[in-house]
Amino acid sequence: MTTATGAAGAGRVVRPYGDTTGDGMVQMSFTLPVPYGGAHSKVAEGAAQQLAHKMGMDPAMVVHAKAMGPDFTFFVVYGRVHHLVELDKVQVVERDYPLLSPKEANLAIRKLLRRRMVVVGACIGTDAHTVGIDAILNIKGFAGEKGLEYYREVRVVNMGAQVSVPQLVARTQQEKADAVLISQVVTQRDAHLLNTREMSAAFREAYPAADRPVLVVGGPRFDEGMTAELGVDRIFARGTTPADVASYLVHALALRRHRHAGAPGPARSAMEEVALR
Repeated sequence: MTTATGAAGAGRVVRPYGDTTGDGMVQMSFTLPVPYGGAHSKVAEGAAQQLAHKMGMDPAMVVHAKAMGPDFTFFVVYGRVHHLVELDKVQVVERDYPLLSPKEANLAIRKLLRRRMVVVGACIGTDAHTVGIDAILNIKGFAGEKGLEYYREVRVVNMGAQVSVPQLVARTQQEKADAVLISQVVTQRDAHLLNTREMSAAFREAYPAADRPVLVVGGPRFDEGMTAELGVDRIFARGTTPADVASYLVHALALRRHRHAGAPGPARSAMEEVALR
């Protein structure tokens, strides 16, 4: 976790922009379990306005309301907030490893492992949304980048959807995998967090700490700063590309090799490790 710094962020305070600079106007949407239509409409809009006021929006205007079945209403509210954003206190997870081309990643893997890197991927629990994991693993890739199947020095095992944690651990052991990639899109009742904690606990139980594969999870609702809490090595949020993941896996392998070798001093980047071999 790092704090935003630099000329663009340090010391700057900003307010939301709506109609004019710094007017503090924002738009938000939400659903309330209240009916809409006829005599119910004014009460429903009043409820939405009350909620917006309690959230610090003043004035608050309901600009859109639509019934979602007989008992729910979707709202869009527009109004002013008085909160400020201090950019030098913004905390984000920055990429702390070099972005490698497929050629560079292949070279690093070959020299670090002297064999192909084995990657197992899956959607665990009841999650059947494979678009994310396929975008990273399949050769067709995502955002103009080819997936990990394209990398000559990577062997991909894509287990698909609705894989149980015991099945995942067993297949990872069978394949002698170096890394496990998990995609979670279903987030109702924090299912993505519960599944990830179950998965990481199972791998801690099944492997000695030094032999555990690199655990990576991704999905649109993950907080990238929760790696320690969830027991994984890396979390990727929306917008992640295959090159991001491939470069991280190479970086993680180089870092582990550095630690296992007991080498003094700070760990070098993957390409620095390769250059020294």
